Amino acid sequence: MKSFQDRIKETTRGGWIRAGVWSGLYIAFVLWVAWGDWKSLGWIVLLPLIIDAFTTKYINYSWWRKYKDSNKTLYTVCSWIDAILFALIAVYFINLYIFQNYQIPSSSLEKTLRVGDFLYVSKMAYGARVPQTPLSMPLVQHTMPAWLGGGKSYIAKPQWEYKRLAGWTSPQKGDIVVFNFPAGDTVCAKMQNPDYYTLRYYYGEGLIKSRKDVFGEIISRPVDRRENYVKRCVGTPGDSLQIINNVIFTKEESGEWKEEPTREGVQLNYFVQTDGHVFGAKYLEKIGISIADRVQVDATTWHFPLTRAMKAEIGKNPHVTVVTVEHEEQGGAVYPLGHNDWTRDNYGPIYIPRKGDKVLITEENYWLYKRIAEAYEFQPMTIGDEYEFKMDYYWMMGDNRHNSADSRFWGFVPEDHIVGRPVFIWLSIDKDNHKIRWDRLGRKATGR
Repeated sequence: MKSFQDRIKETTRGGWIRAGVWSGLYIAFVLWVAWGDWKSLGWIVLLPLIIDAFTTKYINYSWWRKYKDSNKTLYTVCSWIDAILFALIAVYFINLYIFQNYQIPSSSLEKTLRVGDFLYVSKMAYGARVPQTPLSMPLVQHTMPAWLGGGKSYIAKPQWEYKRLAGWTSPQKGDIVVFNFPAGDTVCAKMQNPDYYTLRYYYGEGLIKSRKDVFGEIISRPVDRRENYVKRCVGTPGDSLQIINNVIFTKEESGEWKEEPTREGVQLNYFVQTDGHVFGAKYLEKIGISIADRVQVDATTWHFPLTRAMKAEIGKNPHVTVVTVEHEEQGGAVYPLGHNDWTRDNYGPIYIPRKGDKVLITEENYWLYKRIAEAYEFQPMTIGDEYEFKMDYYWMMGDNRHNSADSRFWGFVPEDHIVGRPVFIWLSIDKDNHKIRWDRLGRKATGR
């Protein structure tokens, strides 16, 4: 076996440079992970392995390379395994700590983000989460693809405690945010939309459990394995919020209620009454109404989601007699289900908890905060007691207000569910004709 001195002498200049670069990157990463929790500095013990890989090479990771001429089959197989393992490890860490790809699956943020948009989502903006379920397949959220056999894409244990690394900021009002679906802790395998708690409210737990042919098995998912949602943050920790006739009002601590500006892309559903005229496809396309949104109710009535500008445009049509907003009761029950007379269009007022806040629990607010205590913080909460919140919470809504399953229906978003902030659109495919929307490529997706 070669001596340590001989190995040092045989190390090339390039080897030392690569060792220095990778060691520097690893030290910076460990310091980032350990910031505020210096116990994590223990990961620095792996540094000698990195240095050895480029210099002394006591551990021969490339032992198979010597078989290039003598055993080409072994060499080829090991080459592929080496490349795949490196790619998986690199993707795993990049996906966890730097960025991930996210595809817009629904119209809840039309016209800001459209179905078929692919987003670059920064994990560093709000600070990346240390994985709570570390043993998982990269690029797969919770279920393996069918061609790989389906089933869970993660091993539930070990479960690490929630920890977020240092970020540039926290979610602000107006930000578009990607987060894990809070009500996704419990899921009906065959019917995942609407969520389990909504299904239980309308159908009852007994029916759900007895009709596995319809609903499937009831399964649970850890926080970071729940579905990813994307909405706009309209309320931050410490705010009070209410919705009056589809207009959001917020109040900061010891402040006054103020109306939040209605963004240009905000849509509501309308019934458009005509004299019997049938709208042409080109006309509706010009206004901006997608094929999926063109619903003709009867001979004289149409149903469209419209922004203010679209409503004004269609109102100019000489065949249109009246444009009426969809009735608020058509949205169904809102959070907390069965414990208020609010609607999606007239909601609250509510207080959005901030970490460290203490709130007296009353009969009026018990159901509003019950899920926070039971499902997110695992703390007892009793009417008459003062409850102290352990995390910050946010209120998320879609811009397509009447076609968005958001906080109005399932409640607060805990800070440990926050995934990241979309930065830009790197690909966009039109849901109507499946063509690339070249004009959207590279467009900012920050929502500001």
